[in-house]
Amino acid sequence: CFRDEDTRGDRQPEFTQLDLEMSFVHEEDVMAVSEKLLIEIVTKRFPEKRIQEVPFPKISYADAMMRHSTDRPDLRTDKNDPNLLAFCWIIDFPFFEHVTEERVHPELVEGQPKYTFTHNPFSMPKADHIEDLLAKRNLAGILTTQYDVVLNGLEIGGGSIRSHRADILQTVFEIIGHTSEQVRERFGHMLDAFRYGVPPHGGIAPGIDRLLMILQGEPNIREVIAFPKTGDGRDPMMGSPAPVEKSQLAELGMILDAKKKTLP
Repeated sequence: CFRDEDTRGDRQPEFTQLDLEMSFVHEEDVMAVSEKLLIEIVTKRFPEKRIQEVPFPKISYADAMMRHSTDRPDLRTDKNDPNLLAFCWIIDFPFFEHVTEERVHPELVEGQPKYTFTHNPFSMPKADHIEDLLAKRNLAGILTTQYDVVLNGLEIGGGSIRSHRADILQTVFEIIGHTSEQVRERFGHMLDAFRYGVPPHGGIAPGIDRLLMILQGEPNIREVIAFPKTGDGRDPMMGSPAPVEKSQLAELGMILDAKKKTLP
């Protein structure tokens, strides 16, 4: 995977994850499969490790923030024990957050409350919150089917039950500021697919490198990656990123904005 990550020690712009996508499942089904996988990895490959609690405790986002001031709590009873592993699930995340800064689309009416999604716009809301979402009311109180698995204070995987209904996805994009025309232009292919019929589905993507970092007791994720990137995202082995010629950009129909140093 490639992602625009920051330079914290548990992150890399290039990393490996195990992506599970499953049809006709609920949150509990995805979590059960993932939990079984993680337990077997630990017991078979790291027998010296001890899992503090099985099944993994489930904590709502609201409770985690109230009790631990973070949605990645470290629940180990002995944080000095290098072989103690405390897994937990964080569930019931809010779908939207109210923002005042200009992180949302300018099409919204001046003075209207502005919202953005907390994780991604493609998750399903909790079943008893669908009516509020379609009516665009009580937005700050709508919960989504997002779930994260946390190990010793670090998130090692996240997922959700995906949206499979065109009306829900359309409404979500409108809530975060897209016009109906923009939704059709940018996401029309997904809405059409949903209308033809998409099975309810969900998934999760545990990060393999970060999991290994914790299990190996390493302080930095670069210690478990064969050819890690530097702090500024460069690859010393391959000498990348490298300058490109104007002819190469022209071949791809790309123009380099010298002022912004980004590709428009």
